[in-house]
Amino acid sequence: MAHNGFLKQKPGFATIAIHTGQEPEKWNSAAVVPPIVMSTTFKQPAPAEHTGFEYGRSGNPTRNTLEECLAALDGGKHGFTFASGLGAMSTVVMLLSKGDHIVSIDDVYGGTNRLLRQVVSRMGIDCTFTDTTVPGNLEKAIQKNTKMLWLETPTNPNMKVVDIAAAVKTAKSLGDIIVVVDNTFLTPYLQKPLDFGVDIVIYSLTKYMNGHSDVVMGAAVVNDDVIAEKLRFLQNSMGIVPSPFDSYLVNRSLKTLALRMERHKESALVVAKWLESHPKVIEVMHPGMPSHKSYNITKKQTSGHSGVFSFKHSGDLKESRKFLSSLKVFTLAESLGGYESLAELPSVMTHASVPEKQREELGITHALIRLSVGLEDVEDLLADLDSAFKAAFE
Repeated sequence: MAHNGFLKQKPGFATIAIHTGQEPEKWNSAAVVPPIVMSTTFKQPAPAEHTGFEYGRSGNPTRNTLEECLAALDGGKHGFTFASGLGAMSTVVMLLSKGDHIVSIDDVYGGTNRLLRQVVSRMGIDCTFTDTTVPGNLEKAIQKNTKMLWLETPTNPNMKVVDIAAAVKTAKSLGDIIVVVDNTFLTPYLQKPLDFGVDIVIYSLTKYMNGHSDVVMGAAVVNDDVIAEKLRFLQNSMGIVPSPFDSYLVNRSLKTLALRMERHKESALVVAKWLESHPKVIEVMHPGMPSHKSYNITKKQTSGHSGVFSFKHSGDLKESRKFLSSLKVFTLAESLGGYESLAELPSVMTHASVPEKQREELGITHALIRLSVGLEDVEDLLADLDSAFKAAFE
C-alpha cells in the first residue's frame, strides 16, 4: 500500500515508542516513567551471581530500556547504544579485522569520512569510496576481501538516494559482506532498512531521534543473533557507552518522534518548494520532491523525507557567508534534527575534514547550503530565508 506514492506507515509506531520496554511492572515502584538508575555497580547475592546487572558499562536498567525500544522501532531484535554516532560506527567497524576491506558510498558525513580515511585505515582495514547510486560502481568496488558495505541514504550533504534492496542483493551475491545503513536522516519512522535485508542500522541519536539538541549519542540495531553477540561484546569491551541520564532523555524524546517527524517532513517540503521557485537557487536536493533524480527510489523505500536537505544558489562563498550570517530564525550551526531550524555551509563546516579534491568531486561547493527545517511556524522560516537572500544578493 502506498501513501501519496510513498510507503504507507506501518501501524503502531507511536504506540511502540511510548510503551515498548516501559512496562511499569518492571520497577518495584510501578513508575510509569522509567526511573534513571545512576548506580555504576549492583549488589550480587553471591560471588559471580548477579541478578541481571553487575557493572554500569556492561548494562544499566535505563540504558537497556532505551535499547529495547530502539530495536522495536526498527523492527529489529537487538538494540545497542553508544556515547555518540561515531562511537557506534567505531564499534561496528571493529567487527572487522586487519586485511579486511570496506566499500563506502562517497558522499558521507565528514566525520564518517575522516574516521574511515584517517583512523580505520591505520588498523590495516582499507576503504574504497564510490558512488553506489551509479549502476555498476558497487560491483567494481567490491574486492575478494570486502567484508562491509557502508551506506548513507539519503547521503550527507548531497541527498543521494541508494536503492537499498538492490545494494544488499549485489553485496550478498559477491561475498560474505555485512551491509550497514546510516539511517540518521530519516529515522525508523520514515525508513526501515532492516526490511530491505540490511544487517546493521546505525544512528546518530543526537539528531532526530533525540530531537532536542541536548544529547550526543549513537545506536545500532540488528536482527542477526551472531552479529548481536559480537556487538554486545564490543560494546562492553570498548566501553563507548552513554550515561543513564542521557539514555533517559533519548527515551523521553522517542515518545514524540512520530509527531515531530510529521512536522519536519511537512514544513521542509514547503520550504523546498519555495526555494525551487527562487530566482537565485539553481538546484534543490530534496528526495521527497519529483525534481529529485531518485524520487522513484525514495517512494519505493521510504514513507517520505525528513526536514534536512540541501540547495545550491547562484553565488559563491561571499554570498553564502552573507546569506548565513543574515538569518535570524534559522541558526547558523552544525548538526541537524532538533526542534530548532539550522543552516550550515558543509564546505567549511561539517565536511571541512573531507579532502578538498574529494569535496570538488562530490560537488560540495561554497554555494551548497544544508538546511535542517525545525518545528517553527513555516511562514516565519520562509520570511527569514527571503530576507537573507535579499541581504546576500543585494
